Amino acid sequence: MSAISIEIDCESGFCFGVVTAIRKAEEELAKGSRLYCLGDIVHNSAEVERLCGKGLETITHSRLEELRGEKVLLRAHGEPPSTYRIADKMGIEIIDATCPVVLKLQQRIKAKYDADGNRTQIVIYGKNGHAEVNGLVGQTEGNAIVIEDLSGLDKIDFNRDIALYSQTTKSLEGFNEIIEEIQNRIAPGVHFEYYDTICRQVANRVGHLRDFAAGKDVILFVAGAKSSNGKILYRQCCEVNSRTYLVADPSQLEESWIAGATSIGICGATSTPRWLMEDVAAKAQQLIDGYFRSRRCGDGQPRAVEYLLNRRRQSERRRCSRPQIFADLPRTRMVFALQHGSARSFGRRHMGRAKLRRCMGRLARMA
Repeated sequence: MSAISIEIDCESGFCFGVVTAIRKAEEELAKGSRLYCLGDIVHNSAEVERLCGKGLETITHSRLEELRGEKVLLRAHGEPPSTYRIADKMGIEIIDATCPVVLKLQQRIKAKYDADGNRTQIVIYGKNGHAEVNGLVGQTEGNAIVIEDLSGLDKIDFNRDIALYSQTTKSLEGFNEIIEEIQNRIAPGVHFEYYDTICRQVANRVGHLRDFAAGKDVILFVAGAKSSNGKILYRQCCEVNSRTYLVADPSQLEESWIAGATSIGICGATSTPRWLMEDVAAKAQQLIDGYFRSRRCGDGQPRAVEYLLNRRRQSERRRCSRPQIFADLPRTRMVFALQHGSARSFGRRHMGRAKLRRCMGRLARMA
């Protein structure tokens, strides 16, 4: 009997800044309050739709001056000072969910700009038009220079002092390339200072994610189309595993992607909700079930499917929007089978009889 494992990466999913923003939104909505969010609360359409169903309304900056006396949530990306001025003018109650890492970066850039004015060029390594970058540029009254890659360095005057910062979700590798190139071009005697402002909760995922992706036959990377972090981490997976596929929701999965695989890894961006990765895992399970219904083993029994589910910390499970029905099973192992009998011998070895009975009972109720 051969087994196909489906494992969800334990370190993928929301960063703490996004978790905080969603928690604040849900707390306000639970009070029955009408709540607006300035831009998508997270760059994942499935999560935005889930919160929309609870009453959260996403608005653009152009509508802000129409919402006198309303409650508006500022997402983790942060906002420029102009947004706070408009809110104050309109009597808007701000629910500020700016990520602490982003907030600290805003304060550092503002302090530098206020101290030096236009004497020092403030350069931000980031994506033009990204919500976080807009908030950072706003700290300099729009005078900061934004560069997305090495080609953007032509915007800089290398005969003037430079202070370099980074969008919190950019790659360390890219940031170091920018530093090296500036050092190569800068005129003698010109002062150049740089600040590594990349969030380590994001940056530290890269090494783990590459190891995770390299150890699987197939990787299903779950991320929204708007996620900058998702694009970076997806490329990291592609570099170590050519069978890496980007999906925004379970409906995009194709059976041909997992054909011949014995191990499937599921991971995602800092804007990917845990429940969505679990839905993708369930869809992959359905595709495998359908495949093996028509291909039975020599003994007439269906092949067992080993479903490995890495659990998050207890605190994150409480925040999860979907019930954790397997919370009491061992940390990384439960058995999923097309027929319960085909999994029992495997389950007894790894879970013991008592937990195996609970597992089978829950599988039966779920079906």
